[in-house]
Amino acid sequence: MYAQERRQEILRLAREAGSVDVLSLADRFQVTAETVRRDLTALDRAGLVRRVHGGGIPVGRLDFEPDLTEREATAAAEKDRIAAAALARLPDGGSVVLDAGSTVARLATAIPVDLALTVVTHALPIAARLADHTGIDLHLVGGRVRHRTRAAVDAWALRAYAEIRADVAFLATNGFSARSGLTTPDLAEAAVKRAAIAAARRVVLLADSTKAGQEHFARFGSFADVDLLLTDTGLAPAHKAAIEAAGTEVVLV
Repeated sequence: MYAQERRQEILRLAREAGSVDVLSLADRFQVTAETVRRDLTALDRAGLVRRVHGGGIPVGRLDFEPDLTEREATAAAEKDRIAAAALARLPDGGSVVLDAGSTVARLATAIPVDLALTVVTHALPIAARLADHTGIDLHLVGGRVRHRTRAAVDAWALRAYAEIRADVAFLATNGFSARSGLTTPDLAEAAVKRAAIAAARRVVLLADSTKAGQEHFARFGSFADVDLLLTDTGLAPAHKAAIEAAGTEVVLV
């Protein structure tokens, strides 16, 4: 394969998955990591891909925030498996924080109607899914609602999370890596996610592998804050090893 053909394929993969990483591309094309870095640099100079640590993101995606419909449709099978695995991590009769996110919303949908559980969430779609569950003591965190994510943000939400200490927080993210940590496009959402992390004794991150290596504008945590990452088998071995080296347990489903 000629360099130009390889670069066109890298661009296609980046646009399809939202990001690409150097090691996976090197393995896919059977070339050295340095060759891939040169390809990404060429695409960056052409204004097609933005170089980030360990890979690249198509231009326009670094701070791109898909709406709820697009999120629900992306990596649907992987998200269903992650949600099923997360269901087993719910504390029996305990308390949880459910962050705003499509995979966390799938977890909420999977919760049995009669399960005894205290749930705190700032996500309106999640609260709506759980409102009729007779066994759940549901607490809806208020604040300004962002239309794109239907999540409450700003001072009211931050004050509410400062007043609780839940058993587990099930967290969502737009991008993650061992180096850059957990990122999302919006600063207000990042602040609430940071507060949710602080409000729980244990943090479980639910994120499909397409988000690995993606970096967004607002950083809200590192893997030092995460006890467990539940993701799918598409996670590159290099990402898994780096995250485990940071002290986080990684489970692929």
